[in-house]
Amino acid sequence: MNTNSRRSFLKNSFIGISGTALIPSITASAGVKTINELPVRKLGKTGIQVPLISMGTSGASSTGFIKAAYDAGIRLFFSATYYGEGNNEILVGQALKDIPRSSYMVGTAASPDGMDMRSGTLSAAFTSEGYIKKAEESLKRFGMEQIDFVLLPFAGKKETVLHEGVLKAFEQLKKQGKVKYVGIASHSDSIEALDAAASSDIYDVAMIGYNFKSPDLEAYNQAIKRAAKAGIGIVGMKTTAGAGRNKTGPAVNVTAALKWVLKNEDITSIVSGMSSLDELQKNMAMLKNLNMTEQEINDLKLASVEMNKGLYCRQCKECIPQCPNELDIPTLMRSYMYAYGYKNREQAWYTLADAGIKGNPCSSCDGCNVNCSSGFDVKERITDIARLSDVPVEFVRA
Repeated sequence: MNTNSRRSFLKNSFIGISGTALIPSITASAGVKTINELPVRKLGKTGIQVPLISMGTSGASSTGFIKAAYDAGIRLFFSATYYGEGNNEILVGQALKDIPRSSYMVGTAASPDGMDMRSGTLSAAFTSEGYIKKAEESLKRFGMEQIDFVLLPFAGKKETVLHEGVLKAFEQLKKQGKVKYVGIASHSDSIEALDAAASSDIYDVAMIGYNFKSPDLEAYNQAIKRAAKAGIGIVGMKTTAGAGRNKTGPAVNVTAALKWVLKNEDITSIVSGMSSLDELQKNMAMLKNLNMTEQEINDLKLASVEMNKGLYCRQCKECIPQCPNELDIPTLMRSYMYAYGYKNREQAWYTLADAGIKGNPCSSCDGCNVNCSSGFDVKERITDIARLSDVPVEFVRA
């Protein structure tokens, strides 16, 4: 990271947002320092006031960048056990280790043994003890005495969210003081997941995929409102619908996409997978004025049409029963999006590995009968992204 550009960026961020230097203060409710001049919202029943932008760290490749995000006002950092096989948690911990612990919060999505990402259900391989151990391993990687948030990823089905073993593990982790708050992370079946989480007094937070391309938006918004009313803090992810630049097609107006999400006041914060100072600077600038311009509204209308064959997979799962090999196509489409939308080949590689992909699983099929609801050429995309599974991860990181 260039020292001069970082110093210039931080100066502009601190002074440009409100015209005055940003001065940290301690919130009365939780003892967590926030930047008062950044707009904040309350995170459900936790009572914590957090800035509207939080950081998803999967794309961070240096401790310096994470520190720059903190200096700019980011106070909530989310990692996952499956980001670089836990190495991302180590990176986050190292980046924040010399910063007062009371001034930021960290969370991780801890993937349990026995989780079928395709169906969002748990097998007999899941145990409460095993899941507690997963959280404890994350704690060690972060190098912290307590994790603020642990989320159950790929949670969609009611039976998974309310699984007795999951609830027992979360309750125990809270009781032991190893985890402060618990929640779910849902890529699909999110309405069912939100309603299930809201029906339990164990859950504090729900991280959900939410953007201007989300299907069944009216029903989705109502489910979000029900969960928020029940005290669940709602955090949005996948908020730009795979923005970046499509392989073929226009770039999404990222600022417009983020503003669209934040128009919903039941969304407390956006988890943005920033990977560069330019992205960080644009996100902070966006917070100056959340009102959408006519041009931004029109940009999203255009993107809604032109992205029909873009990058964002709705994770509707309608493709799975159509595939004779019963491939986990939604996960493969997520890998494709990580590679081409977020330019994060390492995360794309690990997503393929989680799906058990080796080589091209479509090579035995002459054609493809899968009719994708988003209009994707499924075989073409799988054939394209599957090549990454043959590359050693060390070369992907390079």
